Amino acid sequence: MDLIDDPQPGENAPEFTVSEISGAVKKTIEGAFGRVRVRGEVGRVMLARSGHLYFDVKDDRSVIAAVSWKGQVSRLSIMPEEGMEVIVSGKITTFGNQSKYQINVDDVVVAGEGALMAMLEKRKKTLAAEGLFAPERKKKLPFLPEVIGVVTSPSGAVIRDILHRLRDRFPRKVLIWPVAVQGDACAPQVAAAIEGFNKLSPGGALPRPDLLIVARGGGSIEDLWGFNEEVVARAAAASDIPLISAVGHETDTTLIDFVSDLRAPTPTAAAEHAVPVRLELLAWTEEQGTRLTRSLEQALSQRGQRLRDVARALPRPDTLLDTPRQRLDTASHKLPAALRNVAQLRRVKLAEASAGLRPRVLTARLQPMRDSLEKAAARLDPGRITETNKRRSMDVANMAGRLDRAYLANTKRHQDRLTALERMRQTLGYTETLKRGYAVVRGDGDVVTTQAAATQAKALEIEFADGRLALDGSATPKETPAKAQRKAAPKKDAPDQGSLF
Repeated sequence: MDLIDDPQPGENAPEFTVSEISGAVKKTIEGAFGRVRVRGEVGRVMLARSGHLYFDVKDDRSVIAAVSWKGQVSRLSIMPEEGMEVIVSGKITTFGNQSKYQINVDDVVVAGEGALMAMLEKRKKTLAAEGLFAPERKKKLPFLPEVIGVVTSPSGAVIRDILHRLRDRFPRKVLIWPVAVQGDACAPQVAAAIEGFNKLSPGGALPRPDLLIVARGGGSIEDLWGFNEEVVARAAAASDIPLISAVGHETDTTLIDFVSDLRAPTPTAAAEHAVPVRLELLAWTEEQGTRLTRSLEQALSQRGQRLRDVARALPRPDTLLDTPRQRLDTASHKLPAALRNVAQLRRVKLAEASAGLRPRVLTARLQPMRDSLEKAAARLDPGRITETNKRRSMDVANMAGRLDRAYLANTKRHQDRLTALERMRQTLGYTETLKRGYAVVRGDGDVVTTQAAATQAKALEIEFADGRLALDGSATPKETPAKAQRKAAPKKDAPDQGSLF
């Protein structure tokens, strides 16, 4: 609608609503400016829970509020950071709720190389403060990896250089994870590739690499900026697999170079660091074998010479046996006389021993033993044993009788106690309360204690001391304890235990 109306009689100016003024200002500003590019320094930055990004773009005199909606934030090439000099592109619009204008930003670029370097230095300080550049975090590269994972573009000259150098030095199995090496998709794809290699299972269908190489050719700082993103640096620092960074030429330095386990000046140099030269290993092995053979020959020669030197100091074998031979002759000459003397001594000792074995002496020695045996036999009289057994049987019978009496008394005591407890249970039960004139109301099988519960019940039943009464008046007589006892099957008396013996 038009904002200019004819003045009412008696008035000097037309009246407008607040929304009309706000809409007119919005229409005027958006029609006058449209899409603009603004250069300035990023001020306050806030990422809301909704995903929208709010920040300020300022210079030394003015400030413009900027906003990027959730769908636009994911498409920004660079996330604005406080203090960064940027060029933002978008549309000028207004926010009527707060009576202010703002720019809806859909693209952010860094204003010049100096700003990029300043942002890089800021990120380096942040990661260095967290200890991600510490030398003690660096992992040792394997001497000869079985599988090498390469994160790079599959169509560039970098992968061909790496494969050619590995083939010349020491052929190994290579797994290539294709990624974009520049642009907006570079950083997330490189970080995902590093994490993906680390998630592979050792010994699986797709083997886990023993070494990773992140490689790219040379380029400008803008081309290499994806390897300066914080997400790439943190993924490289968190890698459990040793990682070599080979981004750019020797003079190019990116953030991933500081967190990697080894920085190679070129992709070709990364391949040289990854594996040794096979021919050099073969030559070194052959040289070590030659040195080992030479050492063995020299050691055997020295041991032989020492053996010959020691042998010269030893006496002749025949002279070593002269003294033992003479000792043998002397002993063989003395042997017959020694045998005769020994036999004579054994004969004398045998005569002395046989003198004590005469019949009279043996009888005297056996008499005490015979007396002891007769006394023991007298104690084993059968009649005496029978009397002892009878006495012990009577003792056992007395003990069995005492045990039966004790068992009956103990059982009676427990029965009396159970009877007293049953009387107490009946006294404390609700059936005794019913006998005093009270009643129990049940609804749908449950006890009803409130009016609301009784109203909601489908069927009510009242229990008195002598039976139950349904709501329709039909009575259900209640069995008395005496009737219940008559219906119960009579309990047989406990079987007689009898005597234990």
